[in-house]
Amino acid sequence: MVAEIDPFHAIAISREAHQLETEGRSILHMEFGQPSTGAPAPAIAMAHRVLDTDPMGYWESMPLKQRIARLYADNHDVIVDPEQVILTCGASPGLVLALNSLFAPGDRVAIARPGYVAYRNNLKALYLEPVELPCGAAERYQISADALAGLDPAPQGVILASPANPTGTIIPPDELVRIADICARRGIRIVSDEIYHGLTFGEPAHSMLEFAPGAVIVNSFSKYFSMAGWRLGWMVVPPDLINATRARMTNLFLTPPVVAQRAGLVAMDCAQELDAHVETYRRNRALLLDALPALGLARIAPPDGAFYIYADVGHLTDDSLAFCRKLLRETGVATAPGIDFDPVDGHRFIRMSFAVSTDRVEDAIARLIPWFAAQGER
Repeated sequence: MVAEIDPFHAIAISREAHQLETEGRSILHMEFGQPSTGAPAPAIAMAHRVLDTDPMGYWESMPLKQRIARLYADNHDVIVDPEQVILTCGASPGLVLALNSLFAPGDRVAIARPGYVAYRNNLKALYLEPVELPCGAAERYQISADALAGLDPAPQGVILASPANPTGTIIPPDELVRIADICARRGIRIVSDEIYHGLTFGEPAHSMLEFAPGAVIVNSFSKYFSMAGWRLGWMVVPPDLINATRARMTNLFLTPPVVAQRAGLVAMDCAQELDAHVETYRRNRALLLDALPALGLARIAPPDGAFYIYADVGHLTDDSLAFCRKLLRETGVATAPGIDFDPVDGHRFIRMSFAVSTDRVEDAIARLIPWFAAQGER
């Protein structure tokens, strides 16, 4: 029996947005969680040199693995052997590799609801059972240790994300300690999606490796490093999973692109340019938070990190997909429907990405304020 998975509705919204652009409409793309900036300038320069001089092929960069291992020592005071670093073609294959390396068909894996659409759908595609934990405002839209402790029977695994998509919420370190303890005592394997690390607006995010050395980490160059189209990511796996994960990576995906690996190594030392992007996101976040009262959006998830506003529009609609399509057609602002992230309550939420230039956020606010006011009058 072939597994059935749900569509990614934001892609349909984006397709329609691009079609409207070809028709001459002015479109503001806030539907995807991807930076509108490019890779750091030195990384692009390196890519040009590689294209001019390197025939490329199937290759895994040991210098890049070593540099990633140093990141955990520098940022998290955790020692990682470079051999524990598995380079991937982005975080999406990394998630597939993690789930396929850790779990067998039929295993149960806990995820937050709302949560990234691919968690639920990848679990289904691999014949694993998603155990969705409803996480609302009381839980700050995050999985808690108490929720994991209350599952009977215990699941075989859990996927954590801090900062999270679509909410941007962060799990505090004391709660990560409790989650690590519950998982250790109940035999729950941890997959920690840390793709939004580096994108926080208060305290830096903690890696799960600080609290659970056996956790599998998934990360990417797509967000903080502004290299979404380069398809480069990594995993950190415990020593007992190195061989199994490497075998799956090489058989399913071979190696990441050579040009991306060489550029990515350079990008890791471009903190000044990359941190300037974070400051742009910080300004954009502040602009949107200030505008929310004028939009009539009083209930949002607190965006501690990442670059999203996840807002309750239940007073205006019970069909977030139709709402996003109407919003796009009438204002030119593309957003993501909450049903991508929450099949139960997502019909009353939308997600806006502020990973765009500040002038575009200002333009979006100018378009959205009168439009939302008109919806409230109907």
